Amino acid sequence: MPYKVRTRFAPSPTGYLHVGGIRTALFCWLLSRQNKGQFILRLEDTDKKREVPGADEHLMQSLRALGLDFDEGPDVGGTYGPYRQSERLESYRKWAQKLIEKGRAYADPTSEEDLDQLREVAKAAKKPFLYREHRPTRPPQWDGSQPLRLKSDPKPYTWHDEVMGDLSTGPEVVDDFILIKSDGFPTYNFSHIIDDAEMEISHIVRGQEFLASVPNYLNLYEALELDRPKMATVPHILGPGGNKKLSKRDGAKDVLDYVRDGFLPDALVNFIALLGWNDGTDQEIYSRDELIQKFRLNQVQRSGARFDEQRLIWMNGHYIRHKPIDTLHELSKDFWPPPAKDSPDEYKKRILALVQERLKYLAEIPKLTNFFFEDLPADIELINSDKVLGKLEKPLLRELLVKSRGAIESSDFSLDHLNSTLNSLLEQTSQRPAVLFSLIRIATTWAPASPGLADTVNLLGKDKCLQRIDKAIVLLEK
Repeated sequence: MPYKVRTRFAPSPTGYLHVGGIRTALFCWLLSRQNKGQFILRLEDTDKKREVPGADEHLMQSLRALGLDFDEGPDVGGTYGPYRQSERLESYRKWAQKLIEKGRAYADPTSEEDLDQLREVAKAAKKPFLYREHRPTRPPQWDGSQPLRLKSDPKPYTWHDEVMGDLSTGPEVVDDFILIKSDGFPTYNFSHIIDDAEMEISHIVRGQEFLASVPNYLNLYEALELDRPKMATVPHILGPGGNKKLSKRDGAKDVLDYVRDGFLPDALVNFIALLGWNDGTDQEIYSRDELIQKFRLNQVQRSGARFDEQRLIWMNGHYIRHKPIDTLHELSKDFWPPPAKDSPDEYKKRILALVQERLKYLAEIPKLTNFFFEDLPADIELINSDKVLGKLEKPLLRELLVKSRGAIESSDFSLDHLNSTLNSLLEQTSQRPAVLFSLIRIATTWAPASPGLADTVNLLGKDKCLQRIDKAIVLLEK
């Protein structure tokens, strides 16, 4: 029977999904798709104090927004459900009872105050705190009101990590950890092992913060007589400085915020896949199919990957530039400024064709295009603050605009003739483009930036351009 690849993404519904969580999900998704396997979403919702209402829906929406479709999960069902840990409590109690009967689990009667005191004693002695050194000799019968702990069997371990390679530890890191809390809910350390076994998960991909706990997991696998799945530990995503784990302050924002800002799903997937993975080439742009074909866990780097939002912006711009205009128009439908509401689609497509080269994400569309739909306030500061125009006298600028108005009015307004007219103006006025073209651009748009001058003037139309130039002439007279 061929080896069946089943991967899972198992977040806690305690907030939004940021780039670190999405990368883990993406690696799992790529692995499953590459091997014609299944990708499972499981919600680890046993910490009710930290759970955020609506976070479960948000997590599912985030995955789907990036095209990371899951084959089994809370809202699609599946053979191995339920897919919320809070609905699997009976299963955890069943496995816990097996451990009790084997003498491998016991009720913990120690109060929180006593635990804190034991930790302080260990700290004062400058030694690690191990609960097994204070294991009760006659623990009470477990009735669910006390925590249930694993009775560990400390020993050295060696194991292979698909990313980190061959690893080993001594017995000193194995301890009696809590399996089920006094509120009846299991700990992550217990529940994920049960769920992975019952759901026949073949590969576990998780963050570096769990690596130190693996010896305890291995101890529990043995106590439960369960086979280990393949394990892969992905390193932290680091902040822009590369010296600390990425935080919300550094840009670890909600992945849906990127979608709302007009970052394309394929660009986000491409960018996130390269946070720590490389196929040994200098390639930077990968289609989704290429990622599925080329991704390998053993090519994931062992050191942290630096988050560079500028690289994401560049990559998204690349994807935008390579979209057909009809496709880009469809993607842009929710990003136009309000005055564009009733404008014809063909007009919007012509505008998109002009700004496509400089568009980095779709939320930039309003500031790059609003002057095509409405007259912006005439702001003399755009002239005064220009490093070239700001040095020239206003009467000279007015004179240049008057000459420009006459030339533009006499043009037949074809793109070729407009280009010829503008170049002739340069010769007639003996001015550089940085002066003349910048002045006409500001007068016809009153925007901080715009596409090529001839293209912009041509699309605005003669009447609109002359009307705006007239206003600029009056403004310069003042």
